[in-house]
Amino acid sequence: MTPADLSHALSDLVAALVERRRAAGAELELSVTPEQIVLERPKLREHGDWASSVALRIAKPLGANPREVATELAAGLAELDGVASAEVAGPGFINIRLDAAAAGALAKTIVDAGADYGHGTSQAGRVINMEFVSANPTGPLHIGHTRWAALGDSISRVLRAAGAEVANEYYINDAGNQMDNFGASVLAAAKGEPTPEGGYPGQYIADLAKVVLEREPKLGELDDAAALHTAREIAYEHQLAEIQASLDRFNVHFDVWTSERRLHQKDEHGVSAIDAALERLRAQGHVYEADDAIWVKTTDFGDDKDRVFCRSNGVPTYFAADAAYYLDKGDRGFEHKMYLLGADHHGYVHRLKAVAGAAGEDPERDIEILIGQLVSVNGARLSKRAGNIIELDDLQAWLGTDALRYTLARYPADSPIAIDPEVLKRRTNDNPVFYVQYAHARTAAVARNAAASGVDRSEFAPELLEHETESALLGALQEFPRVVAQAAELREPHRVARYLEELAGLYHRWYDNCRVLPLGEEPVGALHRTRLWLNDASGQVLRNGLDLLGVSAPERM
Repeated sequence: MTPADLSHALSDLVAALVERRRAAGAELELSVTPEQIVLERPKLREHGDWASSVALRIAKPLGANPREVATELAAGLAELDGVASAEVAGPGFINIRLDAAAAGALAKTIVDAGADYGHGTSQAGRVINMEFVSANPTGPLHIGHTRWAALGDSISRVLRAAGAEVANEYYINDAGNQMDNFGASVLAAAKGEPTPEGGYPGQYIADLAKVVLEREPKLGELDDAAALHTAREIAYEHQLAEIQASLDRFNVHFDVWTSERRLHQKDEHGVSAIDAALERLRAQGHVYEADDAIWVKTTDFGDDKDRVFCRSNGVPTYFAADAAYYLDKGDRGFEHKMYLLGADHHGYVHRLKAVAGAAGEDPERDIEILIGQLVSVNGARLSKRAGNIIELDDLQAWLGTDALRYTLARYPADSPIAIDPEVLKRRTNDNPVFYVQYAHARTAAVARNAAASGVDRSEFAPELLEHETESALLGALQEFPRVVAQAAELREPHRVARYLEELAGLYHRWYDNCRVLPLGEEPVGALHRTRLWLNDASGQVLRNGLDLLGVSAPERM
């Protein structure tokens, strides 16, 4: 019996209780859906497998004492197949204990479901655009981008697991002055000249200059404008390819790469996406002109000041591109737009929400902005190539993809992180990623040794899973779908990481107490085979959870 089964049973019992009250003359309008019934695992295992506070919730609308309501519901629960007992505790809590067969049946359910176990429908019907990283293509990805890459990708994974349709999108800021400064820096390096004022320093610029000269050996024969254009475009193409390769190595994949330049390009009618966005905002009544510029009245939607859309010289602002980009996402079918921004982008929150409001959408429903805090790595050295940053590639080579991804997803977005490399490099239990991965590797080793000893899954007798460590392990395995749904709802993949650490601990304790393999000349029996189901179910959930974090599940360590 799963938590979902219990929630449905409690919902039916509440409905029956309400009908009995109505039959006795009470006027009631009360209904409780299974989704509204929260089941929690008691802190002490002796209190049972699950606990519910539904009686406390419905007692007041019923005009009844909570303990009396709980007693009536507990009596109904106790009659259900698979429920060993249901007891009332405290002011009206119901502690539910499943019989061994009903609890143990979950092991086969998990193995049969495989990679789909833990997936649900709590976010079904949601079409989400998830934008994150979106670093300027003027240099390599740094430590801040590393966190947003790990966190954003993990959020999109749990949302998909909960049934949402999600597209990861990278917005390429390839227009504006920073691109000209980037091109000028590369051109200067190609000519052997100093970095221009406002330019980009670092060895990577010199490396890009070599690429430019290899692609265009006659760069020095071009006029200044052509040389700048050539250097900028070749360097841009190469740098963007390096960013994409870095993200691929980090196991982060984007479905859409959108160029800012596309928003500025004119169509056959001479109209750009930015021009079209201005007219759409004007049609909503939020555009006005002042000081020879065109403004959007974003203060109508909580912004601290109105924003200039087009300067007096006719050049659109960054805000104009942001507005056009937001509308473009909606035009492509994304009802919900999510942005994961760095701690230095707090000012964008009101600005982006104001764009949604000015476009006639609901800023509280159609756009969601998550602000991530900074991350530091003890002992990390600045990049030799970039000179003033810690690069993703250097971190990955030093600490490894799995350690980085797990650690960066292990904390809430709004929590600053200080990573201790010495801990992450240890092959000990105080290294969380090692602890979880080792648990998975142990399940794989048990499965291999079982096969060599003649233990297979040809028999399943869940009523035999009676040991206290088996009860605890099964209870944790039942929790996984709820953890995934909650992580998706709250945009908090760290809940999956913390769950996996708890599950790993319970698995290790079970392993120390319950043998899957026969001892000595002991014949293979139903208990060995059934425990193999539980072992493999544990491995499957560990594997599924690690995948939601973009972390591998090794079979040997």
